[in-house]
Amino acid sequence: MLTGQRRTLILDILRRDGQVIAKRIADDFGLSEDTIRRDLREMAAERLLTRVHGGALPLAPELPDFSARRGVSPDVKRQLGAFAAKMVQPRRTVFLDGGTTTAEIARHLPRSFAFTVVTHSPTIAAELEHHPTAEVILIGGKLYKHSMVATGAAAMAAISLVRPDIFFLGVTAIHPVHGLSTGDFEEAAIKRHIAQCSAETYVMATQEKLDAASPCHILPIRAVSGMVVPSDITEASLAPYRSAEVPIFAVGD
Repeated sequence: MLTGQRRTLILDILRRDGQVIAKRIADDFGLSEDTIRRDLREMAAERLLTRVHGGALPLAPELPDFSARRGVSPDVKRQLGAFAAKMVQPRRTVFLDGGTTTAEIARHLPRSFAFTVVTHSPTIAAELEHHPTAEVILIGGKLYKHSMVATGAAAMAAISLVRPDIFFLGVTAIHPVHGLSTGDFEEAAIKRHIAQCSAETYVMATQEKLDAASPCHILPIRAVSGMVVPSDITEASLAPYRSAEVPIFAVGD
């Protein structure tokens, strides 16, 4: 078996099972563990996976701060935000997570009818300062500056008092086995709580977030009502998510 073929199969197994165990793969391929370990080391150096003792796990994405994320894929985020904003209906309550993609949702929200926006992000609330028809409820708490969102007990208590019709969730990683995740434990707990309080939860997914896993689990992939993705993501990349019966909305130009 050629090296390229082995690597493709290893990535397929990682996506399907959420982990790779070197001994098991070596037995399946009829190769030595040393060969598989070398493959895993080289793939980790190329940032295709995360090397761990005995095997590998999905790549954990880098976690740039809020300011740095503003410059990542702005056109794609604008398209996703514009599509998601059209899902908002009159007199409904919408919860917007913090983040640069949800900021695009805020910028594209309808202006012809009234609705309520709840958010725990002061930057999202500021986007709606001059919106003519949106009533804005800002959740307070301890500010997690990396993502510019409120966390902690006060935020949890306030979120428990609202029942949003739709929640637009921001994440750093999405994996068919490991689900939705982010880099901070407290932030993950807040996101999970908002989803539990909401009738529907949708996640925006750019290419770099797929098939990755951050340290802090939020929800299993089946817990979301749908994924909004760019239309140029290949069907092969989306197949595991479709197999999980997650509705997928592909957004293009």
